[in-house]
Amino acid sequence: MTAAELLVRCLENENVQLVFGLPGEETLELMDALLDSPIRFIETRHEQGASFMADVYGRLSGQAGVCLSTLGPGATNLLTGVVDAYLDRAPLVAISGQASLNRRHKESHQYIDVISMFRPVTKWNTSLPKAEVIPEAVRKAFKIAQTEKPGATHLELPEDVAEDTLADERAIEPLFVQAPVLPEPSPAQVARAIQTIKGARRPVILAGNGVIRGRAAEAVREFAKRLQIPVLHTFMAKGVIPDSDPLSLYTIGLQARDYASVVMEQADVVIALGYDFVEYAPCFWNPRRDKRIVHVDVSPAEVDEHYIVEVGLLGDLRLSLDLIRAGLAPFDSSWANDARKTVIDGFEAESAGTSSWPMRPQQVMRDLRAVLNQDDLVICDVGAHKLWMARMFPCEAPNSCIISNGFAAMGIALPGAVAAKLLYPERRVVAVTGDGGFLMNSQELETAVRLGLPLVILIWRDDGYGVIRWKQQVRYGRTSSVEFGNPDLVRYAESFGAAGYRVTERSELRPILVKALASKVPAVIDCPVDYAENLRLTERLQALPH
Repeated sequence: MTAAELLVRCLENENVQLVFGLPGEETLELMDALLDSPIRFIETRHEQGASFMADVYGRLSGQAGVCLSTLGPGATNLLTGVVDAYLDRAPLVAISGQASLNRRHKESHQYIDVISMFRPVTKWNTSLPKAEVIPEAVRKAFKIAQTEKPGATHLELPEDVAEDTLADERAIEPLFVQAPVLPEPSPAQVARAIQTIKGARRPVILAGNGVIRGRAAEAVREFAKRLQIPVLHTFMAKGVIPDSDPLSLYTIGLQARDYASVVMEQADVVIALGYDFVEYAPCFWNPRRDKRIVHVDVSPAEVDEHYIVEVGLLGDLRLSLDLIRAGLAPFDSSWANDARKTVIDGFEAESAGTSSWPMRPQQVMRDLRAVLNQDDLVICDVGAHKLWMARMFPCEAPNSCIISNGFAAMGIALPGAVAAKLLYPERRVVAVTGDGGFLMNSQELETAVRLGLPLVILIWRDDGYGVIRWKQQVRYGRTSSVEFGNPDLVRYAESFGAAGYRVTERSELRPILVKALASKVPAVIDCPVDYAENLRLTERLQALPH
């Protein structure tokens, strides 16, 4: 047995089903070993696509997604998706080939110090100097990647190490897979949390992505319902409370003062559940530092002058919430009702008179929501459309609208949708993207076609970088270097063997979406969007009473 074969056996031991990546000279031995494994190798068209696929796979499944590259340029191409997993708290294990040990002490073709490059953006990484360390290194990589807060790890396999033959293969076996058990919360801290919340007049729950990772959405719903406390979500926690629920205040995350910000200004106690600063800094929602904060999470709070914790409760989120709830009586529902009215009234005012052409974001979202089931998957790219989707797109279930809001990397939607469809072939998957983000990884359309994945790519086309244009207009009253041209997106899709659709009037989007979702091949929809609505939103929010 070679070291490469041992590595594959260790991946099998971790229940790895898919590896996303590209083959290379320095990974020949590993690629050959995968041929004899039940693990399916998903050949992508760019390493960034592979790492984004592993990133979204990990976030949806809770099991580390795996991506593979060769050395040098292959490894540097992986980097963006690896960093995205690192800051979005998605479990991921990146594996890269490397030059043989006998040429790493000198200048050498394609050789760079990949370990040093990955170190700042992974939870842990190492090079494999000999075959015997592979079982420990693989087990450690997966354990660290999947342990709270999850993220990326990285293993480097030198070419000559991969080819090494084990003298006695029976003496080296994959290690038993174990996961740490979350601790129970401290009874003393539970009592302190109860007393703090009891003293509230206008409490609010701030639900973060840690709730979804901790499979605690049902516990949060029960907690909020029993106590009549309204819930604000971060962008990555959409669906923890169904947005149809009167206690849902949708999301908070826009840096401008939004309707959710008005509610947060009125709140006196914030119960932060699985909340992560990397999404939305406390200075945006606690600028006066006047909130009493109950921090409930697996990990201690980060230090921030706008996040001074009155009570910190560490441990299993579900158990923590059950224990707190047992010591509290329901609050007067008038506060939750007023908070909900603030948000919904704002959304309704925004959506009035939006039946125009090109379509406004509100109309696109209404049509998309109307054709999807509650458990269908939306993978959202980064851009102006992300801010609209995060704020207003209704979600009824956790992880049904995936938004990158840690690293927030453009280009994630299409490769992410490929991973989502591979993981959940029975669910319909829509990649919502701008024309800027789509063209960053549009080559993965070939991957989707080759794999026969009937997913939909809905492109909000505005022929420019919409968020930057918006910010430039607000700050300077003019724009700089944000306009670009596009190919004929319908013919572009068809050239890959996908279906292509173009929306030419507002009444067409909904029937086109129905047709695309029923397609047997990937489908691309070119939908022009009127982003003048961005400036209208800025004016509305600036006019909110203080």
